[in-house]
Amino acid sequence: MSASSADAHGPQPVEIALLASVFVVAACGLVYELTAAALSSYLLGDSVLQFSTIIGTYLFAMGVGSWLSRYFERQLPAHFLRIELLVALIGGALPAILFLANAYVPGAFRLLLYGLVLVVGTLVGLEIPLVMRILRRNIVLKNLVSQVLTFDYLGALAVSVAFPLILVPQLGMIRTGLLFGIMNAAVAVWALWLFRHELRRIGAHALACFLALAALIGAFAWADRITTLAEDKFYQDRIVFSASSPYQRIVVTRGELGHRLFLNGNLQFAERDEYRYHEALVHPAMAAQGAPKKVAVLGGGDGMAVREILKYPSVESITLVELDPHMTKLFTEHETLAALNGHSLSSPKVKIVNTDAFQWLQQPGDVFDVIVVDFPDPTNFAIGKLYTSSFYALLEKRLSASGYAVIQTTSPLVARKSFWTVATTIESVGLRATPYHAHVPSFGEWGYIIASRRPYRMPDALPSGLRFLAPSTLPLMFDFPLDMARVPAEVNRLSNQTLVTTYEQEWGKVMTH
Repeated sequence: MSASSADAHGPQPVEIALLASVFVVAACGLVYELTAAALSSYLLGDSVLQFSTIIGTYLFAMGVGSWLSRYFERQLPAHFLRIELLVALIGGALPAILFLANAYVPGAFRLLLYGLVLVVGTLVGLEIPLVMRILRRNIVLKNLVSQVLTFDYLGALAVSVAFPLILVPQLGMIRTGLLFGIMNAAVAVWALWLFRHELRRIGAHALACFLALAALIGAFAWADRITTLAEDKFYQDRIVFSASSPYQRIVVTRGELGHRLFLNGNLQFAERDEYRYHEALVHPAMAAQGAPKKVAVLGGGDGMAVREILKYPSVESITLVELDPHMTKLFTEHETLAALNGHSLSSPKVKIVNTDAFQWLQQPGDVFDVIVVDFPDPTNFAIGKLYTSSFYALLEKRLSASGYAVIQTTSPLVARKSFWTVATTIESVGLRATPYHAHVPSFGEWGYIIASRRPYRMPDALPSGLRFLAPSTLPLMFDFPLDMARVPAEVNRLSNQTLVTTYEQEWGKVMTH
């Protein structure tokens, strides 16, 4: 059939099938790219760097694949089928392989990550040129390019929306990869049927399709076991709860140190000594304020800081602003974990707002006597924005004239410049910065900064029943020895986020030794 006659009679079944394949191929290719980038940002930190380098490497590899497609001259349907099976197996298994590598051979993780991205990207780059050359037999060139690119972009759009909102929260990274691997293998089976009269050794092709699908479906069914195998090795202790939200991977373990909470693999608290961290975070500001009535907690979805705040009878309301509803739900409804925070999130004084703290501060609202800022460390730019001068300028507007804000501020010993960068940034918006530190065995020497309009005044008394702090030892926390003393630092602004780079450099030195 000539191109003109095919065009005149409308799309043929083969054309429709192949254009549908383009949609699936594009969706699968983007999923593999997104899972690699998301996993690297989870496990290596600095999401902007990881996404940029992974996407750049992937696009480069696709260009290599497109260039290599010129060497495929005969038996194009057979080559397309083989490539689909390879993409299905390697791309589909990519998240599982990376999770296992991070747990068992962490030193090889980065090499394996970029190696797999190069391989999958090259194979994906081969797919579309081969489809176009197969379709060229039946469609005029101008229609061919527009139709293929339309379906390619539609597939990418569908996945870009579904990946963060549906796929990862509902299936997790490993099952998402395997599901799209199965879809790639299904395209290969479709090609096997469409071109059955053109393929040589069709029995071997059919066997390859069957084995690939069986492997992927089996892995999908065992995905929970694979995840458990990787995480049990990584976390050492028994995992009692794990979930993937649109924002992070939440894992709770139980071992000799009691329960421990990890977000994206980073320890947030250990039951054995979390009271040291949270007492040091909350009470120096709360007790100094006098009789705080309205308190806000930004971050701290585990409810531990709220537990300490509720020890003050003067408190009338606590507004907890936590981005991830999975966190507040978990620490409200899970009986064991809710017991750790004294069921504080169920208190009638507590109002939970699940939104981005930066956006929440931008909206007009109440002013507070104390604001407790308990975010994770600035490991990436998404979190780093919560340590910028722009953020602290917004925070200042929500602070009462006699109020105090307290910010958890990483380790002044390990990340000395990072710590003093936060102090400099707070001061840049006209607030006083009063730094202090405490020893928390699970973290080491840890730092905090109180921000206020008035000079900080040491409290004379603390609530009864504390396990760590006492009025007599409180002044020691505000004394910095020589190895933690102040050093010059830049202001951390939204436009540069120098803190993220500094933090990565300082903690990176610790990780490599």
